[in-house]
Order: sequence, then C-alpha cells, then structure tokens
Amino acid sequence: MNTPFIVGIGGTTSPRSSVDRALATSLAAASAGGARVQIFDGAALCALPHYTMGQDLTPAGRALVDAVRAADGLIVASPGYHGSVSGLVKNALDYLQETARDERPYLDGLPVGLIVTAHGWQATGSTLAALRSIVHALRGWPTPLGATIKANPGLFENDRCTDAIVADQLATIGRQVLEFARLRQRVPQAAATADEQSTA
Repeated sequence: MNTPFIVGIGGTTSPRSSVDRALATSLAAASAGGARVQIFDGAALCALPHYTMGQDLTPAGRALVDAVRAADGLIVASPGYHGSVSGLVKNALDYLQETARDERPYLDGLPVGLIVTAHGWQATGSTLAALRSIVHALRGWPTPLGATIKANPGLFENDRCTDAIVADQLATIGRQVLEFARLRQRVPQAAATADEQSTA
C-alpha cells in the first residue's frame, strides 16, 4: 500500500493566523499517523491569481492543481468571513476546475476534512455548511467531524493549540482523513482479490 498523501488548503492574508495554525495541527496528526503531507497555507494562497478558466496557470496555480491531483485526501480550512468561506480559500478551490476532465475529476471519492475559525460562533456554523456544500459539489466526501473553532486570543502559542478540546478535534480530523484515505486504497485490492477467488 502506498503512503497516503494528504494536502492541506487554507489560511488568510495574515501571517500565522489561527486558520493556518489549525490546518497545520490537523496535518501534523495525519503526518504522525504515517501520511505524507503538503500544505498550501495563507501565503501560498495569496500567490494565486484570480482563477480564470482556460487561462494558462502560473507556477503557483500549477503546484496546487498537481498536488490535489496526486492527493489521497484533503483538509480545507477557512475563516468565517461574513457568514461564509473567504474569497482567498474559495479562489483556491476554484482552481480544481482544472481537473474537470481528469480520470478522477475534482475531488471524486476523496475524504475531505473541514476546519472553520471565526471570532463568533454564528459564522462558524454557516461557513462549515458552505464548505460541505462545496465539497459535495466537487464530489468529495466530508469527514464525519468538522471543526468549528472560536478564535480566541492565545488559542495558539508557539504553534501549539492551548485548548485541549480544540486540539483533539483538529487531530481527529487529520486522523479521519488518513483513515478513510487508507480505506479507499484498500478497496480496489479487496475487489481484485474477490474477482480472483470467484474465477479460481
């Protein structure tokens, strides 16, 4: 079985935002479980031009699309801006239109963990629902747990989450994406074994 490759997408225009660090925390849990990970954080998303269908991709855009094409699972993190997904994160997800004609289009069959941070609880719920709707439209599978986090001061210190409950939620998302990615890798092997047995 290949080492699962998990890609993280999310962040804000502010360096070391709570969104960036929440995403990194989930990816760290996936990495600790044996995954290979790559993060496209706020700085990487800021380097992406507005997506334009049919236009040649910049190196930054190509790197994002190529990583998602190779991914066995994703974790997407967004701040809740005015009750929904930020433009920065939505623009990154718009780049997945480049995969529309792939053998595996969009996020077809991939597990996708979702994280939302906001300064108020109301925005976290509506933003999580919006992200789930986007993932469904892209044919992905949102994990059972989605993390909604109130971004209080001091939540992250030295890249460590100081709230044990939040830290556990973020780690669980990373583990769930990894678990479902491994399960998805095993399914074709199980099907092939069944075919061999039936023809023996």
